[in-house]
Amino acid sequence: MDSLSTANVEFCLDVFKELNSNNVGDNIFFSPLSLLYALSMVLLGARGNSAEQIGKVLHFNHIAESLKPEFKDSAKCSQAGRIHSEFGVLFSQINQPDSNYTLSMANRLYGTKAVVFHQQYLTCSEKLYQATPQTVDFERCPEETRKTINAWVESKTNGKVTNLFGKGTIDPSCVMVLVNAIYFKGQWQNKFQERETTKTPFQLSEGKSVFVEMMYQTGTYKLAFIKDPQMQVLELPYVNNKLSMIILLPGGTASLEQIEKQLNTKTFYEWTSSANMVEREVEVHIPRFKLEIKYELNSLLNSLGMTDIFNEIKADLSGISPVDGLYLSKVIHKSYVDVNEEGTEAAAATGDSFLVKRLPIRARFLANHPFLFFIRHSHTNTILFCGKLASP
Repeated sequence: MDSLSTANVEFCLDVFKELNSNNVGDNIFFSPLSLLYALSMVLLGARGNSAEQIGKVLHFNHIAESLKPEFKDSAKCSQAGRIHSEFGVLFSQINQPDSNYTLSMANRLYGTKAVVFHQQYLTCSEKLYQATPQTVDFERCPEETRKTINAWVESKTNGKVTNLFGKGTIDPSCVMVLVNAIYFKGQWQNKFQERETTKTPFQLSEGKSVFVEMMYQTGTYKLAFIKDPQMQVLELPYVNNKLSMIILLPGGTASLEQIEKQLNTKTFYEWTSSANMVEREVEVHIPRFKLEIKYELNSLLNSLGMTDIFNEIKADLSGISPVDGLYLSKVIHKSYVDVNEEGTEAAAATGDSFLVKRLPIRARFLANHPFLFFIRHSHTNTILFCGKLASP
């Protein structure tokens, strides 16, 4: 399982860097976990070079035995390689029914009418990924199909992810589309009081600023001061401490670009390690913000090295369907997050705070300029979401 969470972090940072170089100065928000999940469903039916490329981009190639895609016995899905069964275990750990947060994910492969899915692929996709591929009529009813897909995604994400495909984005030439949307709503372990929220300037780049609703509270949190590049790393737990938001905030003369340049799997683990993160009393000021961002990821995945599956001639998706010329027309990803004061104050949290060795000086964490943030599942060390707030 550790290897899977490492692959998750590596893939997350690859995608972030790619999005960052293409969307300079923009907000970024995506879910590496749900993307890994969706692309693994494709990997399940990819063969040859196509499978190799996907495995490499998802960093599964380091995981021994993870890629044995050939099904030897049509009744067994265990033949699909360890990575697929591990994914199910990981996701059920993160999305337990008793969690005090909502995580709704919509993943589905839509294939054109001509695509006859292998029964084996349907069975294993359902068993391992709780996802059933669907055939639709892209060719004759593109507009109707678009509405059907949008309605399904909306129903799977508590009505939060709407209009995934805009008018005219589904055309008759589509062969296969991978849909991936995720919605998250969590409650803070210690909620911010709305009466403490004030309008405060938030520094954008080039000396401009905008007013934001700045939330405020004082509490005991894990905080790290990193010297090079200069920054503060704060961990804000959600209810039950199962998930937390980690914020990387540039300090002193350091810019966010410097942090982004040095950000890799090794530095991410280092900056957020328990050796650096010390519990102390912190005055926390973070903006209230809502992000809903949609990406069409064909060209991004292409530039990371996943080239064949988008190519009609080279794609080998023969484990999905016997149809010739099957390739992925579009990969669409949309995620939604709402960061506000809400949350429930867990009684245990107030009791515990007295046991903490208080450091005499209260630290100040003022997020009034662009920062990076991650929502992480503590027990498995998996990054569910990764974002950059450049302009609230």
